[in-house]
Amino acid sequence: MNPQDILRYVDSLHREKNIDQEIVFSAIEAALQTAAKRQYGDESDIVVTLDRKNGQIKAFLGGVALGDDQIGRIGAQTAKQVIIQKVKEAERDALMLEYRELIGQIVNGVVGRADGGVATVQLGNVEAILPRSEQIPGETLHANERVRAVVYEVRATGNRIRVVLSRTRPQFVQRLFEQEIPELSEEVISIDAISREPGYRSKVAVSSIDSQVDPIAVCVGFRGSRIKAVREELAGEHIDVVRYSEDPQVLIPNALQPAAVEQVLLCDLIGRAIVLVQEDQLSLAIGRRGQNVRLASKLCGWDIEIMTSPELEEKMDVAITGFSSIPLVTEEVAQGLVEQGYLSYDDLSVIEPEVLMEMSGLTAEQVDDIVEQAEIRAQDAEEAAAEERRVRRERERDGKDQPGNSRGSAQRQAEQEAEAEAEVVAEDVDLDESDVDTDESVVDDPHAEGMLLDLAAGGSAQGSNEVNDQQPSAEAAGSVGEEMVEDGAEATGSSPKSP
Repeated sequence: MNPQDILRYVDSLHREKNIDQEIVFSAIEAALQTAAKRQYGDESDIVVTLDRKNGQIKAFLGGVALGDDQIGRIGAQTAKQVIIQKVKEAERDALMLEYRELIGQIVNGVVGRADGGVATVQLGNVEAILPRSEQIPGETLHANERVRAVVYEVRATGNRIRVVLSRTRPQFVQRLFEQEIPELSEEVISIDAISREPGYRSKVAVSSIDSQVDPIAVCVGFRGSRIKAVREELAGEHIDVVRYSEDPQVLIPNALQPAAVEQVLLCDLIGRAIVLVQEDQLSLAIGRRGQNVRLASKLCGWDIEIMTSPELEEKMDVAITGFSSIPLVTEEVAQGLVEQGYLSYDDLSVIEPEVLMEMSGLTAEQVDDIVEQAEIRAQDAEEAAAEERRVRRERERDGKDQPGNSRGSAQRQAEQEAEAEAEVVAEDVDLDESDVDTDESVVDDPHAEGMLLDLAAGGSAQGSNEVNDQQPSAEAAGSVGEEMVEDGAEATGSSPKSP
């Protein structure tokens, strides 16, 4: 084979498949050396070199140059297969490198097909997958539809790579913000934390480097234009933009807006934040099905528990009484535990032994006994609560089946109407505003295949990816009220009669 043909072949693979030229040269050398050993034996001391500049191939056996006809046709077939395999591996590695650098970044693609909820997305040089679990709940993708998503996972399986996309990850929200808000890329403002329940609501904490710039207003845009564009891409998902602070005493109330917070009690030892609110703010702080407090907890990194002051006092009294009933736990120790935020047997069961030893002056064995007793009582309390829930569900089901239960029905209807009205009012003040087989044939035309065969034989012969404008001030928009109406959610701070 003409040495210039070898150089053209290497350059073609480099340009078309983004494979480093040195990898191709090395693959050809390895292939020809394998072919030569096939001819002369595996133990033979044979070396094959390929000149990177002129394409000349030379082979040496024991230091002696081989003649043009000293590697046969059998070796040529072996060389061809080795070259194909090496180039496939190089192509896979190049794609792996390319898409691993895109992890967490937005890519644009076209939906190929959507079978069983799993969509394939053509990204250009690779076909990725968008699993149902990574699609926004309620959205339906169709063939030939353009879609944006972040690259979530990339891994190799043999000569294939698996590229998984996601539209449900918090990074997707962040990248959409960055595309719509130039101040983020200019580092005038920054996104410090995001919590998300895809398809329903996200909370985004932002801050500003320049004290004269309001990061919330920047994200919302004129009449909500910027946030509206993000919401449209997220299938109408509600977005709360709040002001970030490194101080949990400031960040937690911001994250719980529009509910008004009276006091935040931080229990550092167990990572809990007890948030006190007025009775009329309880449902708003907890949110529909606990969504507001759940997202706030994720955003702040604290286990937030919402309750009123009377509920906290009752819970503390119950906890002190319960802890004091455990052998070896004095009332003074129980009081100290409660002051540190331990309010239940479950809390006590996970206490660090060193902490309890320091508070009580007890030995390690005695502390182990206390923790064991707490574990038993926590399990008993959980079983009792589960039984109570089961009985309550049965009573509710039986009550619905009973004729003439008009009073209960009327009450439920009134509650539903009140909830619907709250949602309408809140809406009025809203700003509304697979494996992927990349195993493409390396030799995909007869001419190229013949070139490889020639290379192996002849060549060796020559030498072998609405905001609720939650201002931390009193003028914060109350548009999140629509989602904050408690829908059968029990207050996190409702105090059981046993800790």
